[in-house]
Amino acid sequence: MNPLFWERKRVLVTGHTGFKGGWLSLWLHRLGAEVHGYSLAPPTTPSFFDVLSLETSINDSRGDVRNREQVSQTFARAQPEVVFHLAAQPLVRRSYADPVETYGTNVMGTVHVLDAARQTPSVRVVVVVTTDKCYENKEWPWGYREIDRLGGRDPYSNSKACAELVTSAYIRSFFANSHAAVATARAGNVIGGGDWAHERLLPDIVGAFNEGRPIRLRNPGATRPWQHVLDPLSGYLQLAERMWDGGSGRDDDGDGWNFGPPDSGARSVAGVVEVAALLWGGGACWESDPGDHVHEAQLLKLDCTKAHTLLNWHPRLDLETALSWTVDWYRCYYSGGDVRSLTLRQLDRYLPLRPIE
Repeated sequence: MNPLFWERKRVLVTGHTGFKGGWLSLWLHRLGAEVHGYSLAPPTTPSFFDVLSLETSINDSRGDVRNREQVSQTFARAQPEVVFHLAAQPLVRRSYADPVETYGTNVMGTVHVLDAARQTPSVRVVVVVTTDKCYENKEWPWGYREIDRLGGRDPYSNSKACAELVTSAYIRSFFANSHAAVATARAGNVIGGGDWAHERLLPDIVGAFNEGRPIRLRNPGATRPWQHVLDPLSGYLQLAERMWDGGSGRDDDGDGWNFGPPDSGARSVAGVVEVAALLWGGGACWESDPGDHVHEAQLLKLDCTKAHTLLNWHPRLDLETALSWTVDWYRCYYSGGDVRSLTLRQLDRYLPLRPIE
């Protein structure tokens, strides 16, 4: 990353009131960018956005990416140079409960953002954030590459694969020789302070531990590529810098990019909980939830050779450190500490860290 690149850049972040969008917006503000956000209200109470009072740091606009006219008006008002599209319905289990909302937000929302971007001459870069779950998961022991087949058996994963296809079609139909470069970014399960999404592992862990009860795990053996939220976000920023100079979306190196942890970051749900329990202390523990549950993949890993080679991007936080930073954040919050100061310290500590090769 080149922090100086972001000074005075006009940046639009969709989904800025969410967990990843909030961290990204704060980081961009810290780097000196003029940040505009477009999103629904924060999806949880409490939320990272509200706890850190991010409305005081960025231009905060509220709206739904399913509303084409509002999206277009936001682009016209902000005149962004760089766009990070993170607005989404991000939960697998919720996608089973409301597939129409999931497809409407994740597919047509992406269409609306890309269509507004192609009609806004100020736009130079668009990064569409999807997920590692966009791949057709065959439970392989090796990581998925950007050229592997897209798929998804649940509405969330499938809708994100659809968003990838939409983006690819827009690149080839409208952006190949245009004013803007477009690419997608795929990351795994992210952790970090300020996530309170329902039925997501770390929020469930700290909620249970803070209340002194065991965390109930519905799928303890499932293995995921866990990473601290700052690792993929640093990848998105590095990718945007490369695209500004003419890479990706304008040449033959492909449009999708994986940003995952090293192999040591692939750990079972139970393994993550056990480390978090040791960090939390006080006899924290877990137990199995034997009820009926919707299908979830058991094994999923990413091959990030492309980002390592072409961006020189590497994660900086191993899983134990990522969990330690996350537990520290929630401990600070639940004890009434200065969470904003802690968050800014973590941002400032991140970039000087040695990359994990």
